[in-house]
Amino acid sequence: MNKAVRIGCASAFWGDTSTAAAQLVNGAQLDYLVFDYLAEITMSIMAGAQMKNIDAGYATDFVEVLEPLLPQLAAGGVKVISNAGGINPQACAAALQAASLRAGVTLNIAVLLGDDLRPQLPRLKNRGLKDMFSDDPLPAVCVSANAYLGAPGIVAALQQGADIVITGRIVDSALVSAPLVHEFGWAWDDYDRLAQAALAGHLIECGAQCTGGNFTDWQQVPDFEHIGFPIAEIDQTGRILISKPAASGGLISPLTVGEQLLYEIGDPGNYLLPDVICDFTAVKLRQAAENLVEVTGAQGRAPTDQYKVSATWPDGFKCTASCLMAGVEAVAKAERVSQAIINRTREMFSQRGWEDYRRVDIELLGSEATYGPQARRGDTREVVIKMAVSHTNKQALVLFSREIAQAATGMAPGLTGIVGGRPTVYPMIRLFSFLIDKADCELSVQLNGQTSPVGLPDLAAVSTGPVSTATGPAPPLKETAKLMQVPLMQLAVARSGDKGNHSNIGVMARRAEYLSWIAAALSEQAVAEWMAHVLDPQRGRVTRWYLPGSHSLNFLLENSLGGGGVASLRIDPQGKAFAQQLLEIPISIPPDLLQQHA
Repeated sequence: MNKAVRIGCASAFWGDTSTAAAQLVNGAQLDYLVFDYLAEITMSIMAGAQMKNIDAGYATDFVEVLEPLLPQLAAGGVKVISNAGGINPQACAAALQAASLRAGVTLNIAVLLGDDLRPQLPRLKNRGLKDMFSDDPLPAVCVSANAYLGAPGIVAALQQGADIVITGRIVDSALVSAPLVHEFGWAWDDYDRLAQAALAGHLIECGAQCTGGNFTDWQQVPDFEHIGFPIAEIDQTGRILISKPAASGGLISPLTVGEQLLYEIGDPGNYLLPDVICDFTAVKLRQAAENLVEVTGAQGRAPTDQYKVSATWPDGFKCTASCLMAGVEAVAKAERVSQAIINRTREMFSQRGWEDYRRVDIELLGSEATYGPQARRGDTREVVIKMAVSHTNKQALVLFSREIAQAATGMAPGLTGIVGGRPTVYPMIRLFSFLIDKADCELSVQLNGQTSPVGLPDLAAVSTGPVSTATGPAPPLKETAKLMQVPLMQLAVARSGDKGNHSNIGVMARRAEYLSWIAAALSEQAVAEWMAHVLDPQRGRVTRWYLPGSHSLNFLLENSLGGGGVASLRIDPQGKAFAQQLLEIPISIPPDLLQQHA
């Protein structure tokens, strides 16, 4: 009999709904419940929190959500795995242990250690480490430095009898691939199965994003209020079935799951993970039943002998203020007022002998500011002025925060109070990414007062890096008939996300026959021109890849987020709305091809 393991994901990020865990536990039969809390921006936030409180640095939501469910989980034998530990996993485990005592439940809570490299930074700095994207040297002070670990440490904890495994930084997909390796006894060089396992993890790690959340056709998604969270059922062969609790809202289709397949990836033929390099180009998605999608076709090969490390470091301060401007010529008034505030505070800086702002970012929300040259509306009678500034001197930004209010009585009419009151000055935390040898990380599992070292698999082969992948679909047949132009949204769905200072936009054709026409219009140059307003003028560029299995294209927009994460001053620091902008680009296509599928 072909055994299957059912894994539900109850969290996509730190701050996700607190209702998902109970929905999955009460509405589905699960073997494992996983919670994903960490993104690069989250590590920066946790690092900032620990700078203020040494006991902080983990996702407190995890303990609060899990505590009332502990008796039910224990009774049902459902194991829990989460990266809620952030940069302080032992504090997270201690808080959960206290919660289990209050609940009257005895649980084996394991902690995976080894990702935190802060103690090793002085030694690592002597190697002349460079940022893998900018080539900058390692900063003098880092508040966090965490390697993206793989699945072996979690597998070791499960083998030692852990009921709950808490990790720090780990590749998100390992939360799912580890229990599959444990349950099925897959070898660490069974790369195609490991790739399928990683794909299962990738599909559900962002929670409701594969069950109708953020879906291009959002009008088709029922019951946002009770949207279902995803369940991945994987059998011994690696076949994946994506579903959700039966009574929940949401929608599972090849398009909703396909958008998540493309989310936050670079080269889909070289998706680098610590345990396997995945090739998703041949992945196929099939509607197996209502709200049930089958996913097959991931391929894998040997991983490299390195981990990616994300470090965070303090780089001055930032402050963001928002206020409403209303009335006739609101946009023009907002432009003049915001610039006047910046000019006046610059003069005050100069009088005090302070340097100028490091960066100023002004966006008039409501005037389609995020659309750049594609903006269509400039006559609106109300806009929100968003001013974001950064500086090396905290006191300079405190002065900025005080000087905004005077504009309400001394500048153009229609300016209301500052949203949320006087803005707060925050440390600017930046990301530094680099590679290290896996041997530099000493992994261990803490369980029931014992610490056990974790060795990595002894693989016969190690990859030296990426291999070439498919470059693109065949060009469309020459048509003598007249072509018509339609927006990309009529032909495809799309989703965008972030990786550091880069963003990706995944585009999946609604029908395979549309893809060659989409690809003909969406060249790298065409996308770069359409999105030029977000690309860094010197370092920005666009790269395109082809996924024939899902008739999709993926675009990577390098250096497009103004620093990315908490370092960006933009209203959209993670590029979440980039796909919405691209979906309006016109595509030429034969009218009869559209009529065939109308």
